[in-house]
Amino acid sequence: MNIDTKTASVILAAGRGSRMKGYEGNKTILPLIQGKSPYEGSRPILINIIDSLPSGPKSVVVNYKKEDVMDVTHDLGITYCEQRVLNGTGGGLLAAHQFLEDQPCNQIIITMGDVPFVKRSTYETLVKNLAGSSLVVLGFRPKSKKQYGILEIEREKVRRIIEWKYWKSFTEDKQQSYRICNSGIYAAKKDDLLKYLSVLASRPHIVHKEINGKLREVEEFFVTDIVEYMNDDALTVSFVEVAHEEEVMGIDDLNALKKAREIFRARMLYV
Repeated sequence: MNIDTKTASVILAAGRGSRMKGYEGNKTILPLIQGKSPYEGSRPILINIIDSLPSGPKSVVVNYKKEDVMDVTHDLGITYCEQRVLNGTGGGLLAAHQFLEDQPCNQIIITMGDVPFVKRSTYETLVKNLAGSSLVVLGFRPKSKKQYGILEIEREKVRRIIEWKYWKSFTEDKQQSYRICNSGIYAAKKDDLLKYLSVLASRPHIVHKEINGKLREVEEFFVTDIVEYMNDDALTVSFVEVAHEEEVMGIDDLNALKKAREIFRARMLYV
């Protein structure tokens, strides 16, 4: 199988990144090489991700500061899909529905726009594991599981992904029984994914969010729901585990950005 020609990729890059205090831009274009200030420099996070993906067609899902994201990537042959309402990771994937339908590819990679160190070989391993699965989840074992979604695994298959806000109330013993966390990165068979995107679109979550100082009900969609939909229909969802947590680290705040720069600098010394 030629992975490069049979795999399309979707990068979710629409959000603001509110934990990056003091920065008003889209965090996916923050530089991995610092310049005059912590938020200036070269080698944007998003470029590092794009360069690591297989060389098939790529879409970047945009919303916040979309012009800046498009300017950074304008010469890379990217298709831009606008997530008009920031309504969850599933909403971002739904925004790319038409892009996915248009691609002559059999496999899809879904990745996040703030996770710059996933190796091409890891993406390729995800895709290769689609031979026996409809969806493959990239998992990892962090030093601390807090805040992460956890994989509920039975006989080496992923049954569901449980978010932190739910599993934090589990007993200590039950919490310890879950070992592998969700990176938010997936590979899927195109036809199966398209089928369940339609299901996802029909089943929004109603959540309460503070908007302009007022608590409001809004609809959100989550990619993780697709795992349960596929299991309900007896499709196989499997997982691949990365060896080191730093490969799937997300850059959420300034401390994480500083750590990412140290990792990037160390890697460049060995290139």
